[in-house]
Amino acid sequence: MHIAMIGTGYVGLVSGACFAEFGSSVTCVDMDQGKIERILQGHMPIYEPGLEDLVARGVQSGRLRFTTDIKSAVATADAVFLAVGTPSRRGDGHADLRFVEAATVDVAQALRGYTVIVTKSTVPVGTGRRVAQRIRDTNPEADFDVASNPEFLREGSAIGDFMRPDRVVIGCETPRAEAVLRELYRPLFLSETPMVITSLETAELTKYAANAFLATKITFINEVADLCEKLGANVQDVARGMGLDGRIGKKFLHAGPGYGGSCFPKDTLALARTAQDVGSPVRLVETVVQINDRRKGAMAGRIMNACGGNVRGKTIAVLGVAFKPNTDDMRDAPSLSIIPALQDAGAHVKAFDPAAMHEAGPLLPGVEWCDEPYAAAQGAHAVALITEWNEFRGLDLERMGGLMADRVFVDLRNVYRPEVVRAQGFRYESIGRP
Repeated sequence: MHIAMIGTGYVGLVSGACFAEFGSSVTCVDMDQGKIERILQGHMPIYEPGLEDLVARGVQSGRLRFTTDIKSAVATADAVFLAVGTPSRRGDGHADLRFVEAATVDVAQALRGYTVIVTKSTVPVGTGRRVAQRIRDTNPEADFDVASNPEFLREGSAIGDFMRPDRVVIGCETPRAEAVLRELYRPLFLSETPMVITSLETAELTKYAANAFLATKITFINEVADLCEKLGANVQDVARGMGLDGRIGKKFLHAGPGYGGSCFPKDTLALARTAQDVGSPVRLVETVVQINDRRKGAMAGRIMNACGGNVRGKTIAVLGVAFKPNTDDMRDAPSLSIIPALQDAGAHVKAFDPAAMHEAGPLLPGVEWCDEPYAAAQGAHAVALITEWNEFRGLDLERMGGLMADRVFVDLRNVYRPEVVRAQGFRYESIGRP
């Protein structure tokens, strides 16, 4: 099978490399020649464990190619995946479909023979039909079907998610399109991966509904954590007691500073706006968005309170700025709310992140970036752990405390046991634990 992957961002590059690993012939298309050259030199545009080796293997095998020539890539493709960005539209929160629309026109002009056009990006319900109409308007002679195949890739574990997915959702309307997509995913047959075949609209909504539910689960446990602090309960024990119920499950029940990243913030907002537009508002999701926004802003206050209510003239060491570990993604990261609030209150912020400092630098002016955790702690009045990278799980607390001006440790991810940190002479604060 021949695939054209339009876009070499997070979804496109990971999906293209994984399809090539499955044995398909994949051509990834991007208009940025410099970006393609850097990828071919082994410099990935995103931080994702295992991606560099996977891309190199695909290129060496000849199954994975990169080009700026969309016409040649599409002309020989059995399936064309649209994997371009769909950020929140400035002003109203709807998904911005400019990149999807531009790619659709380019693809339509290049079609030769029967082709399945697949929306891989997260797009609002109805986008697939709009894509089909735009292709018909641009190229009335085109022989094509449009399908929806939403991605369910977690940053930091995207390759495993693609290779061993919980399910594959395919929205299509003809047996011919279904056959093409089933053939592309045939390597998953041995693992008996469920294939959910639906209409276009159902597949598009499934993606939004899944992300909104997970965002709601995170927000719920964060609210419970606040309640635990008032009542003297332990949110980790509450979460375990809940998660062992098979109807609930233990994932996404970790209290913290709120969700961020490339998906949950924009997808919950887009779903809420779409629901409002059709007169069927999703009040629960609207509330989740509001609570999460407030929570990220409130985390700086927790750090200030741990420092006695005033951080003016003090140095705060921040460990982790990416929205989650194993990624350099800074989109809607809690650190983008926390660090500026600390700076506005008069604190000097030193920070370290294993992967995201290059991305974070322009977004967080005035931060003193350090090359390892202990350098950040040197002279600090408090350490705030914001992102739960593995290398922060086993810090030498005695060494760290000896470097600090004051031993205050604010653990916004509940990585440490309170008694362990306090035994090293720290004033320790966490989330939802007595």
